Formats: sequence, C-alpha cells, structure tokens
Amino acid sequence: MSSTLAGILFIASLLLALALCHRPLGDHMYRVYTGTKHSRVERMIYRLIGVRPDSEQRWGVYARGVLAFSLVSVLFLYGLQRLQNHLFLSLGMEPVEPALAWNTAVSFVTNTNWQAYSGESTMGHVVQTAGLAVQNFVSAAAGMAVAIALVRGFARRQSETLGNFWVDLVRGTIRILLPIAFVAALVLVAGGAIQTFADHSTWATLTGGEQTFTPAAAASQEAIKDLGTNGGGIFNVNSAHPFENPTTWTNWLTIFLLLVISFSLPRAFGRMVGDNRQGYAIVAVMASIFLISVTLTNWAELSAGGTVPQAVGAAMEGREARFGVSNSAMFASSTTLTSTGSVDSFHDSYTALGGGMLIFNMLLGEVAPGGVGAGLYGMLILAVITVFVAGLMVGRTPEYLGKKIGAREIKLASLYFLITPALVLVGTAVAMATETGRSAMLNSGPHGLSEILYAYTSASNNNGSAFAGVSVNTPFHNTTLGLCMALGRFLPIVLVLALAGSLARQAPVPASAGTLPTHRPQFVGMVVGVTIILVALTFLPALALGPLAEGIR
Repeated sequence: MSSTLAGILFIASLLLALALCHRPLGDHMYRVYTGTKHSRVERMIYRLIGVRPDSEQRWGVYARGVLAFSLVSVLFLYGLQRLQNHLFLSLGMEPVEPALAWNTAVSFVTNTNWQAYSGESTMGHVVQTAGLAVQNFVSAAAGMAVAIALVRGFARRQSETLGNFWVDLVRGTIRILLPIAFVAALVLVAGGAIQTFADHSTWATLTGGEQTFTPAAAASQEAIKDLGTNGGGIFNVNSAHPFENPTTWTNWLTIFLLLVISFSLPRAFGRMVGDNRQGYAIVAVMASIFLISVTLTNWAELSAGGTVPQAVGAAMEGREARFGVSNSAMFASSTTLTSTGSVDSFHDSYTALGGGMLIFNMLLGEVAPGGVGAGLYGMLILAVITVFVAGLMVGRTPEYLGKKIGAREIKLASLYFLITPALVLVGTAVAMATETGRSAMLNSGPHGLSEILYAYTSASNNNGSAFAGVSVNTPFHNTTLGLCMALGRFLPIVLVLALAGSLARQAPVPASAGTLPTHRPQFVGMVVGVTIILVALTFLPALALGPLAEGIR
C-alpha cells in the first residue's frame, strides 16, 4: 500500500468514526445537561461545596462562579508547584520558580496547557496528578458549561437564568469526561502506553539505563489530554514519545479523542434549541473548515519545495517516522483547530506554508471544531456575526434562532471576536520590540517572527502547542504569555455569558418571509466565508511578514 493511500484511509476512517459518534455522544450530552436528577456522588459533592443544585443563576452569578472557581484553581496549582519539594512522591524535584509556576498554573486552568518546561524533569507525581491532571478535567468541563449556558440563552424565552454553573461543571466532569478518559486509558495501556508510578531504579530497569525522571501514569494522562483538554504531557516531546503514543493506531485514537467531543456538541445544541437542523448546520461549518485545513496542510507538507524533500517525496525533518508525513499533518491540523496543543511532530520544522496553515488554524479562534465547549460557543458567536452581516445586506434586523440580534448583542459578539486578535498582535509586537523578547528566537528573519507569532497565537487562543523553536522559559515570556492565556480565556467567557443572558431575556420572534434560514447550505457557506475573511483581514499583515514571506523567498 502506498503512503498516499494509507494517509487517505487513515483520514477517511477517522472521519467515519467521528460521524458515527456524533449522534449518540451528542444525545448523551444533551441528556446530561437537561436532566433533572442528581446522582448520589453528585449530591455528595454539592453538599461538600455548599451548592443548592436545583437553584438557577443569572448570567452574572454564573460568570462569577466560573471566575471564582478558576481563581482558586490558579492559586492552588501555583502553591502546589512552589511547595513541590515538601510533597511526597516529589521524586526529588525542586520547587518550580515563580514565573514558571504562574505560567503553568494559568495555562492548565485556562485549558491551554502550554508547557514552558520538560514535564519529566520538572514535576513530581503529586503535581502531575493532583494538580495538572485534575485541571485537565475541570477546565474542559468549565468550557462545556459556558457553551451550554449560551445554548440555553438561545433556547429559553423571557428567562433571567441560565442554569447552575456548579451543576454543569460537576456533570460534565463525572458523566462525560471521566468515563471517556477511563475507557481511552485502558485502550492506550493495551496499545503499549506506560501506566506506572515506578521509582527511579525500576524505571531505569525498564528503559535499560540510568534515568533522572519517572513517568507518572502516562496512559491516563494521555487519555485525559487528548479529550481536547490538554497540550501538556508527562514527556517533553508529548505525543511523539512512544511511551505516550506507541503505534499508528494509538495515534489514530489520539486524534479521534482530540475531536470527538467538540464535533458532537453541536448535536446537543440542536436538541436543546428544538431543531436538529441547526446542529447539523454548525457541525457542517466546522467540518468544512476542518477539511480545508487538513487538505492544505497535507498539500504543503507532501509537496514541499527543495531538492531533498522532493527526492524523498515529502519534508521528513521533525516528523515522527512511525507515523509519516500525512498522519503527522493530520495530527497537526487537528491539534491546532482544537484547544488541545498535543503534538506528535515538530511544528517548527514544518514547511513555511504548512506552519503558516497551523498558525491560521489557531487564528480562526479554534472553532473547527475548537476546544471542548469553547469551539461551540466560538462558532455560535460567528453565526451571530454572520446573521448580522446578512441582515445589513437586506436592510432588516437580523434574527438567529428566534432571537433578535440588536445593538447589545452585536457589540458583545464583536468584542468577543476582537479580544484575541488584540492579544496576539500586541503580545507579538511587544516581544519583537524588546531585546528580551527577541532573544528567545532560535531563528532570525521571517521564521523567527513566525516562532513568536505562533507562541502568542497559541497562548491567546488557549491552544497550548508551540513551534518549539523559541525559548519561552524566561521571566518575560512566562509572564506575558500567562497574561495572554488568562485574558484570552476569561474575557471572552464573560462576554459569552453576558450575551447568553441578553438572549434568554428576549421573547421569541416569529419567523417571517424575511428571516434568513440558518439551517441550509447557503448559511453554512456564509459562516465559513465570514470566518475566513474576518481572520484574513485581521492577520494578513502579520502572516505576510512571517510564514508567507518565508514561503515565497
């Protein structure tokens, strides 16, 4: 079998599996978030944290819950790292220095999971499991909760409440993330991923030599991070390490886990608003952008310019030889289109246009399918902007799902869209304008700019992957990237919840002859076009100075 045919079958089987899971998993998530019964474990948790699960919250209270929970999580994770040397199972690791501890705490709480350190030589077992792994679950569950709150805003009529954040958080963790991660961890162990708390001597025996690190439950950590929740892993090389990702079929499973929840959430959205066609339209937008990205990234990598790449048929530098170019490109597209950041190849070694495509994926706002929860609410914001643009074309007040998109709604949607571009461009400009920021670049010229642009794009969009050709473990970058991660996560969340509250208070607007149908291919094409055009207009100058300049010289 040729490598091209193998790559096509790999992608086709993955898309088929996602399509088969879309309905059952989406229906399960719909039942999770609309059910009225609480399990015994959930009731115990509610009593422990002092929550009345049957009481609902206004959008402001819901937002304060998200922010308060995240703040406490940052402080706890920061303290855990700083006190690491006093904890049992610390493996002799020293306390994490303050700037790096801040960056890591914000990174995992914001569902970014950017790592400016080598996991195997920096974090002990307790920090990895009680700190980072816990945030892999709850930060993703918080994103799903915000997405569901926005869906309730569309679905409810003249309501002041959006549900209960603590109930949504607990249910998302216990009923969705934990079961999938548990099953996936067992499958990964069966595939050869390491699952152990072995001490140094045992690990040296396993690996046949002296080691200064011990893997902490790599299989379960891999399963957790691949649910679209984490770019961080036990090992510095992440999913390229054979202890985390041993074979081609575990690589396939990893990509599947990156995408499955985010591609299934639109089904829950359609069920909750009472029109499954709306969910199909949203997932069609996601799938269209996803396929465009995968196609262009594969094209850039398989038709790489240069004598050596053309002689061997592709650019192999930085690619995991076990997986090949096509599967690596598929992984790279999937991880940069989600809030995952997990990698199985070296993005800094991608061709100029291939690397530029990965940056563009993140600049889209990671909506195809995007992060767990974040992808859905980001796509719904773009749908709101699209119906507003369409309304301007025909000279009438735009409507979406029976709700008028007035001045307040479009202002909130516009601010949401503008936050991350501002963070990306300002952060990149500050880094490039200072000697401290520029000194982190491994390369000069356009590729060096791409390294910095990629870092601030990844942080501001809560992705977590990196070009890796930039030394970001410095006080300057740890501080500024941490600020980008925090502002890029929580400012949009507040705006999303404010929009949800505004929509929930509205009375339904009957559809008329002038109402734009939002379930047809025409609307799908409009959302795809608006998404790509808005991002292109915003970032074309930066891309022209970085990957595009490198690609044409």
